[in-house]
Amino acid sequence: MPTAISGGSRIRTNIPAENAYNALLANNNEIALRQLRLSTGLRINTAADDVAGYITSRALSARNGALKAALTTIGDAQNVASIASDAYDNITSLITQIKDAAASASSGALGTDEKIALAKSAYRLAQQIQTVADATVFGGKELIKGAFSGDWTIGYTASNTLLTIGIDLTTGNTDFNVSSNNFDVNGTGTVNFAGVTGLDLTSLNSVSDSDLGVFSSANISATLTSLSDALDNVSKVASYLGGITGRLNSQQSLLQSQITNYNAAVSRIQDADVAQEQLALIKAQFLQQTSLISLVQANQAPQSYLTLFR
Repeated sequence: MPTAISGGSRIRTNIPAENAYNALLANNNEIALRQLRLSTGLRINTAADDVAGYITSRALSARNGALKAALTTIGDAQNVASIASDAYDNITSLITQIKDAAASASSGALGTDEKIALAKSAYRLAQQIQTVADATVFGGKELIKGAFSGDWTIGYTASNTLLTIGIDLTTGNTDFNVSSNNFDVNGTGTVNFAGVTGLDLTSLNSVSDSDLGVFSSANISATLTSLSDALDNVSKVASYLGGITGRLNSQQSLLQSQITNYNAAVSRIQDADVAQEQLALIKAQFLQQTSLISLVQANQAPQSYLTLFR
């Protein structure tokens, strides 16, 4: 801290000039600092500016980056759930139409030709179910044919935020407590559909004049019951996905709020207050000018001692 000592009239001492010079250096440094902060928008440009603030802001920024990555992951999981949910909605509609066709075929007022026509129409719907299953793909993976399973870390700590989505109606699925094979109705001999043992939708194509098969009087009741069970099982899977989507939406809202709060925290610590920096810059520029004037005046003082030799 400078002191107001003149040094008298001793040779090689000009304390006022040195004080003015030191003040000028300090003001120049202050101007440089304020201009740096205004140009970068940051209060902390290096660790030397604020050691504690530097560490805290970097830690918060790193955590915020992880939250943003988790938010992106949630978006991927939402896409998978949404695509699969749409597929199951479509399949539900198709099964309902097949069931309606079977219900119509149970009417004693219909002849054999009408029942065959209903069966062929229902088989076309069954083929469309297979098409839906084949076309429901995300990231090169088929979602609803029984083999899909994906893991997503939807939070900052992977140990307790790992979400697994398994979309299938396969045998031993504990979520639905039903046995099932894939949606395979393309003539490969599958005899299970949507968790109902013995329900083979390919048999709809086998209905003929000589054998009404699943639409015969002896089998139509079992056919209607099986289709109702299949419809119920598909709805269970859709409900499961609905619950997953609800959780993902909740986590998305949470992460968005956390990211906003972390951004605010980092900004308070690291960012410069432009108004305050501008005020400090103007003050430093004013002091720079007064330091220059004082330095000039202090350097003129030794000239007065030369009058002693006149």
